[in-house]
Amino acid sequence: MNDNRNMIVAIVMSLVVLLGWQFFIAGPQLEAQREAQQAQLADDAQQAGSSSPVAQPQGASGQVAAPGTESGTAAQSFVSRDQALAASPRLTIDTPSLSGSVNLKGAKLDDLRLKDYRQTLAEDSPTVVLFSPKGSPAPYYAEHGWVADPGVNLKLPSADTVWTAETSGNLTPYSPIILSWDNGEGLVFKRSFSVDENYMFTVDQEVQNNSGQNVQLYPYGLIARNGEPETAGFFVLHEGLIGVIGDEGLQEIKYSDLIEDGSVRPGRTNKGWLGFTDKYWAATLIPDPGTEFQPNFSYNARSQNFQTDYLGDATQVANGAKITSASLLYAGAKVTSLIEGYQESDNIHNFDLMIDWGWFYFLTKPMFYAIDWLYSLVGNFGIAILLVTVIVKALFFPLANKSYVSMSKMKLVQPQMTEIREKFKDDKQKQQQAMMELYKKEKINPLAGCLPMVIQIPVFFSLYKVLFVTIEMRHAPFFGWIQDLSAPDPTTIFNLFGLIPWDPPSFLMIGIWPLIMGFTMFLQMKMNPAPAEPAQQMIFNWMPVLFTFMLATFPAGLVIYWAWNNSLSVAQQAIIMHRQGVKLELFSNVKDTFKRKPKEEGK
Repeated sequence: MNDNRNMIVAIVMSLVVLLGWQFFIAGPQLEAQREAQQAQLADDAQQAGSSSPVAQPQGASGQVAAPGTESGTAAQSFVSRDQALAASPRLTIDTPSLSGSVNLKGAKLDDLRLKDYRQTLAEDSPTVVLFSPKGSPAPYYAEHGWVADPGVNLKLPSADTVWTAETSGNLTPYSPIILSWDNGEGLVFKRSFSVDENYMFTVDQEVQNNSGQNVQLYPYGLIARNGEPETAGFFVLHEGLIGVIGDEGLQEIKYSDLIEDGSVRPGRTNKGWLGFTDKYWAATLIPDPGTEFQPNFSYNARSQNFQTDYLGDATQVANGAKITSASLLYAGAKVTSLIEGYQESDNIHNFDLMIDWGWFYFLTKPMFYAIDWLYSLVGNFGIAILLVTVIVKALFFPLANKSYVSMSKMKLVQPQMTEIREKFKDDKQKQQQAMMELYKKEKINPLAGCLPMVIQIPVFFSLYKVLFVTIEMRHAPFFGWIQDLSAPDPTTIFNLFGLIPWDPPSFLMIGIWPLIMGFTMFLQMKMNPAPAEPAQQMIFNWMPVLFTFMLATFPAGLVIYWAWNNSLSVAQQAIIMHRQGVKLELFSNVKDTFKRKPKEEGK
């Protein structure tokens, strides 16, 4: 049995995993992000979407359907977001985290920017746009209102109704706004908006009935989005419609699935939330916990509107009386601490599932918490990653120590292994039996060499997930040229790290940190003698080069982790080998790699 066989198996297994990441995750992710950024910055992205007032309910007697979107296809005349905003009266939104406006036409939220986040790293880059009005290139907005039973002739506010502001001033964390509309038939509607210092809106609705008769109304909320937005196309990251619907739990619906399969209508519930999620941003409706509602996810093929909405229970409004309905709307960045805080303070059922921690959340979340806590101490996410690597090394030290001790013992019995190979070179079965007897006698575990690499795979995956999905890592700088740990190293050796004015294609973006990673991997593999077989030697010699090209497109934070982990492994193995009395052959092995081999006679 070849002494390097297990190491080869471990390397090949890791290679399969990383090749999968490269071709199915990292590559598509990078290209999709570039396309999304170009689409976001383009002024002529797509034509305006159609308006979406509440449709006349359709259902059995006494049953009310969820509010729908209008199926009109006529494009509006606006060609830019600014023109669409200027076409209707508005009240300004100004908070520490948000800027934008409330549209008095429809009394809806359709203009939001995130003050703390820019579209690119450039200092003059525009802030991230979340909501945009109908008629703009990418309509995305939230509406609230009331519907009545089928066949009941009531004049209710629609998406085109112009409301009156009863309060003066802007919407701030310290000053809510109140809007009103009188239908002229005895019903007066009021809608108030308040917002905290972050991203949570409270929407309160009130109906005063002086019509001379009792009426029955149903409150609703909806979020509509026109056109299918660019997504990263990453199979372990959900982007699309999302919600937690009572006991049915998490609902993740892709845009493509909704187009192909039609509407999704979960059962009624009295707890949960629903909306849209992007990689870093989200907009979700949160009905008042304890009140029943009917959730719905839909797509209108004619208007190309995606919509998530809820319809509340029927509420009787006696003549001379008034009713109220309250709900929350989260619209902003998916900041972990904020979302978990809202879940607790507002009793929002499983609100933390808005962040896609994945199936291996039991690894990903602790990894994030550890990095985030260390960041609070050192103030740099890159340093936090280096420190968490040391902590992981310490936690798994007993296993790694056992592995390196076993590998050191194998080096000590190398002469005996060579003797066995020579003795049984024509009988592989006896050779293997003799090897196993030697391992048993010397208490050597031939599989122990795989442990360091096997341990590294789940850590690698969890760190990759943290760097990819968490807003905290977006645009997080390290030092020098690494200004975004969630993006690949922007330098490349193929233009001499910027000295040559040329932008190589993505597969040639081999930056400084990938080169450091490849070098440390090369040193780690040279801690042991080269395999006897030429094929295995070739694998060992070219593996660092292959990994350098593969990991070059991964987030820089992950490459820095891998390089640092390799360096720690080299130091750890060197110390253990010294304690076991094994000669460290690193430099001689490196020298032998580049030594010209003598030509065989006759060739």
